[in-house]
This record gives sequence, C-alpha cells and structure tokens, in this order.
Amino acid sequence: MAVELNCDMGEAFGIYDLGADEALMPHVDLANVACGFHAGDPVVAQRTVRLAREHGVRVGAHPSYPDLQGFGRRAMAMERSELAATLIYQVGALSGFLRAEGMELSHLKPHGALYGAAAREREVAEAVADAAAVFGLPVMGMAGTLHEEVYTARGLEFWAEYYADLDYDDEGGLIITRKHVAYDPQLAATRVRRVLREGVAVAASGKEIPMRADTVCVHSDTPGAAELAAAVAEVLHGAN
Repeated sequence: MAVELNCDMGEAFGIYDLGADEALMPHVDLANVACGFHAGDPVVAQRTVRLAREHGVRVGAHPSYPDLQGFGRRAMAMERSELAATLIYQVGALSGFLRAEGMELSHLKPHGALYGAAAREREVAEAVADAAAVFGLPVMGMAGTLHEEVYTARGLEFWAEYYADLDYDDEGGLIITRKHVAYDPQLAATRVRRVLREGVAVAASGKEIPMRADTVCVHSDTPGAAELAAAVAEVLHGAN
C-alpha cells in the first residue's frame, strides 16, 4: 500500500481562520476534517469538503472531545457510551456534507487529547471503535498502542500514522502541545525518509525509536504547513 499524506483541516470557526487549507490541499491525499466540537462549523465543513473534492482528496472525520474552547487538546472524563455517542454525532454530521457532494467518508481519525487517550485507555479506544464500526470506517492511530490492539481486535482496518511536525518522547508517545510551532521542512522530510526506509523515528531526546507508517500527518495550523507538506509529499511520492 502506498504511504499517503494526511492533514488535519477545516479547523476554522465563524469569522476566525486557522490553517492553510487551500495551500495544503494540492499536496495531501487525505483530509481529516474537523466536525465542530473542537473546531469547524457547518459552513467551514461544507467549504472544506468542497475544496477536497476539487483537488481529488479523500475526506475522513476528525472528531474530538466536546472542547471548543480548548481546541480538543484537553482530556475529558466521559463514559464510553457518552463518548461513543458524541463521536457518532460528529461523524454523522460530516458524512451529510460528503453525501451532498457525492463523496464517501474515507476514514476516522480522533483529534488531539482524544487521540492520545485512546492510545493509553482501553475504554476510550473502545468508544472510538464503537463509532467507527457504525460507519464501517478505517481508523488512524499509532502502531504498537491500544489504537492498533483495540481497532484490529474489533475487525476495523487500522492505518499506522507518523507525525512529521510533532516530536515523540522516548517511549514513542506524541508530545502534544496546545499550540504547534514551526518545523523545518527538510528536517521533517529527512525523518520521514528514515521512517519509510528503516522503520526508525528520532525522539525529541535524540533517541531512535521504532516507527511504522501507513500514512504521514502534517497539521494545517503548523506555521509554514504548506512548505512542510510539499517537502514531505516529495519524499512520499519518491518512495511510492
């Protein structure tokens, strides 16, 4: 399977713009579109889906905890059934915009703190799987964590993901910050190349850690995201 570039997008809200979606879209294969609970609104979701259609980019749902003020990057304590219902609600909303454009929902990727919690907490991962199973969607996550264990045990297709614009700790966990900082495009491209060729990533400490990737992520709100995506896309196109 070709390794594809994915991007978290559609994260503007009302009059507030966030992310270089238009500049990024020509470089990416998959758009993970915000569903309104951490960012995005109906108009933004519709606009992002239409932009993806124009560029031939497949669209997945990017649901989160109901944490609009914290951009979904704060953990929340929710029962599995409540969390699953929250996710189904979000994915269902986005699927309506895709249907209106004659497109199908491609995948599901949890956002922010939800993504991190699902890697560590079984009940959270099961809630994500509950929602993905309703729509029959593949789920993105980190290899070797509860993402892979729970989703595959539930019979869901699992896509291992590497982040080109975030750092990892020595145990292979993501270092998630409230606000993304600029990341050198050539450094990101070099690191992606190593992941693809050697199955190795470099942690923030410099330690080498095992890494597997079916898809590589860049964030639309990373400063210089379009330039970074172009550099990573070039590596992926060469590898594929």
